Amino acid sequence: MVKIRKVKLEDLPELVMIENLCFRKEEAATRDAFQKRIQYISDSFLVAEVEGVIVGLINGPVIEKPYITDDLFSEIKVNPALGGHQSVLGLAVSPDFQKRGIAAALLSHLENEAQLHKRESVTLTCKEELIGFYENHGYVNKGISSSNHGGVIWYNMLKNLSNS
Repeated sequence: MVKIRKVKLEDLPELVMIENLCFRKEEAATRDAFQKRIQYISDSFLVAEVEGVIVGLINGPVIEKPYITDDLFSEIKVNPALGGHQSVLGLAVSPDFQKRGIAAALLSHLENEAQLHKRESVTLTCKEELIGFYENHGYVNKGISSSNHGGVIWYNMLKNLSNS
């Protein structure tokens, strides 16, 4: 069974390992970037565990505008208590645990947290081959992103949250 919880600093080595298994070096978050995210945005950095072993992660800061910009990969500040847009800078599941609903569970958990904090939307960028996955989870493809992080073409995906 999958357990989802907030990140802890001692998770860092496993998180770096999973990130590097799932992303090319140019795209992967660095150890330093993860350390800063754990320090500043642990409220929007979740990990998935199976039998006490970390198998996945999702993280990103709350931002003012609905789309991700490249500066977010290096500049992190504390999330506001309410409002804004929940970004996803990284969603990664260890290859041995992919296709088991773990990424969907992490995404859903982050969306629920975002709604509790009255975020307007959840926003992320993804590669073309993942557009269908996010569309199946209620995200709308808003076209090619201005981000050129890692030298890749990214697509803006947005899911509005109803906070009524």
